[in-house]
Amino acid sequence: MVELLGPAEIRGLAAELDVRPTKKLGQNFVHDPNTVRRIVDLAHLGPDDVVLEVGPGLGSLTLGLLAAGTRVVAVEIDRKLAERLPKTVAERGPDVAGRLDVLEADAMRVSNADLPAAPTALVANLPYNVAVPVVLHLLAEVPSLKSGLVMVQTEVADRMAAGPGSRIYGVPSVKLAWYGPARKVAAVPRSVFWPVPNVDSTLVAFERGETPASEDRDRLFGLVDAAFSQRRKTLRAALAGWAGSAERAGELLVAAGIDPKTRGEQLDVHDFARLAAVR
Repeated sequence: MVELLGPAEIRGLAAELDVRPTKKLGQNFVHDPNTVRRIVDLAHLGPDDVVLEVGPGLGSLTLGLLAAGTRVVAVEIDRKLAERLPKTVAERGPDVAGRLDVLEADAMRVSNADLPAAPTALVANLPYNVAVPVVLHLLAEVPSLKSGLVMVQTEVADRMAAGPGSRIYGVPSVKLAWYGPARKVAAVPRSVFWPVPNVDSTLVAFERGETPASEDRDRLFGLVDAAFSQRRKTLRAALAGWAGSAERAGELLVAAGIDPKTRGEQLDVHDFARLAAVR
């Protein structure tokens, strides 16, 4: 039996630790047990999954994940919160406390070797200001991650799941697509957070798939950055620096079967992989 945290418990823990949620760390704590249960259910976790949770905070989602029978590796940058989390779990779910590992660290600096177990799924309420970099860093660093369900600002979710031709399709869309498909799953109301954020939140799910044409990731990502650095320009012009000249960019685009007058937002990840391969 695991007792989830409600509004009173969240505020009580924050008062005990003298924690004042900060915008710098993107701290907005979920205090609604039904939302926690919904997130866990939508993550479609199995008994053999090891969940990587970034920014567990006071432990709302952590308790829900442990209640589902998974092992949880929680990465928390705030020392007070990292030190309190095992105690919170022991108090509210003593039978599941042995399945929790807490790592006090910056998720953007975590390597696969730092983790006490091989995570299979990323499930997290991510700080809005670093959501995309964290997801991309962990997919690159932790090859055992096969899927994820992350709560992010709705505008970020839109960009993560956008497809070619969309106004909001860009660098995050292509780079995440390199690892596999992403989709928006559900909206999350502001009222389930403390403090209440001034932005809307959305759950985004993704799965690791086959990488396109076994293309070198760093080379392809450099191309993507160049293509969207001047997104109003045609690719022939935008990729002049990347290729060495506009003329050379046009030649490479033609060789890859892409119209030089095309803009970056019209290419999917496979088009970018093909272009990177012909250089």
